[in-house]
Formats: sequence, C-alpha cells, structure tokens
Amino acid sequence: MITQQTISNLRELKLRTMAQTYEQQLAQPSFSTLSFDERLGLMVDAELSSKTNRKLQRLLKAASLPERVLIEDLAFGVARGLDNSVIHTLASGEWVRRKQHVLVSGATGTGKTWVISALGSQMCRLGYPTLYLSAGDLYDLLTRAAADGSWAQVKRRLIGIQVLIIDDFGMAPIPSEHAHVLLDIIDKRRRIGPVVIASQFPKGKWHGFFPDPTMADAVMDRIVHMATEINLKGDSMRKMKGNEAIA
Repeated sequence: MITQQTISNLRELKLRTMAQTYEQQLAQPSFSTLSFDERLGLMVDAELSSKTNRKLQRLLKAASLPERVLIEDLAFGVARGLDNSVIHTLASGEWVRRKQHVLVSGATGTGKTWVISALGSQMCRLGYPTLYLSAGDLYDLLTRAAADGSWAQVKRRLIGIQVLIIDDFGMAPIPSEHAHVLLDIIDKRRRIGPVVIASQFPKGKWHGFFPDPTMADAVMDRIVHMATEINLKGDSMRKMKGNEAIA
C-alpha cells in the first residue's frame, strides 16, 4: 500500500520516469541486492536523463534548424576552410556566454547551412534556446508582424532568444522599412546573446545589402568586431554528392 502511494506521489510530482524506474526495480529481484542509496541513485539518474532529453527535444523543435546534424558530423580540413580547433572552441558555447557573433561565408553549396545547423544543434544540447531563420523568412516575419499587430511580440522573441541564426544573408536586399528594425534587434541583443549569420558573400560586400550607408555602418559595427569568422571553400558539396551517387 505504501509502495503504491509512493509511486502515485512521484507521478503527482511529475517525476514519472522516477516512478517507472521504481516499478521496474520492484519487478526485478536483482535490484534487491542493491543498497537504498544505489537504488535511489538509479531512479534519480533516470529522471534527470529523461528531463534533459525532453528539454533538448523542445529546444530543437523550437529552433527550427533546417538540417539534422551534430557538431561531430562536420568534415574538417584546410581545403574546406573548416578548422577543427575553431569548431571545437565554438562547441564549448563560450561564445554564447560572451555574446560574440559568428559569421559564416562561402560559395553556394560549400556547407554554410550544414555548419550553422550543427552549431545550433550543439547550443541546444548545451541548453541555449536557439532560433533559425533565413533572411527572407526574417523579413517576411517582420512584414507580417507589422500588418497583424504582433510587432511587439515578434521583436521580443528575436531580441530575447539566446542564439539567433540568420541564413542566406544578402540573397535579397534588406527592405528599407526593416533596416532600422534589424539595427535595433542587433543592438539590444548585445545584452542577450549572439547572432550567427551565414552568407554566400564575404562581409566586405554586406554594406551593399542595406538601403542606407549610415545604417549599414551602424549594423556592421555591432556585428563584425570580435566575431568568429568561418570562410568555407571548395567545390559544392551538393555537386560532389551528386557525382558520388552517379559513380
């Protein structure tokens, strides 16, 4: 009776995995040889592991990363411009704590989205709320927010998320009505967390994406200083994979 009440209480406390592990221990005689501390430790470990995994799945879902890739899956090499030591440092998440931006550039197909997805996934594993948006989706989001009155809510989300990833920067000019908004978001994020920006254009050309040179200077000044830069090189990975499939 007491045992069933304990299991019920654990579930009431939302310690469902702990309750399930306790039931498994009761059903398997081999656990009776363990001490109370050992059995309790197993239950606590199971509950913690379950909660950690559920949190990770929530973060990954909310991040909307376009690729399911782990940081360990990245292919390093000088020919690709992907330095193992740089990625290892980024994998620690210290750049998030220091609010240092990451800029990834490279020609089409060199793996920019793959790299930033791996970074986003790793930050989720470290417990940092992350959000991925292509630049086009970001501009569309801002346009819809202005039209439907959700502007304040959207802005809070873009400023408040710990890691903001913007892909395909420069594929389309920044709409004039959104340039000052982008500046405001990046400026306020200096106290919150970093921005990861991926572009097929080198940062020297980014000024041309803005409708106003002064606005461009203000945004770039807040992004490029102290940022970690990854310049990807080599042939298109899509092309190479296509050739491998044909072979």
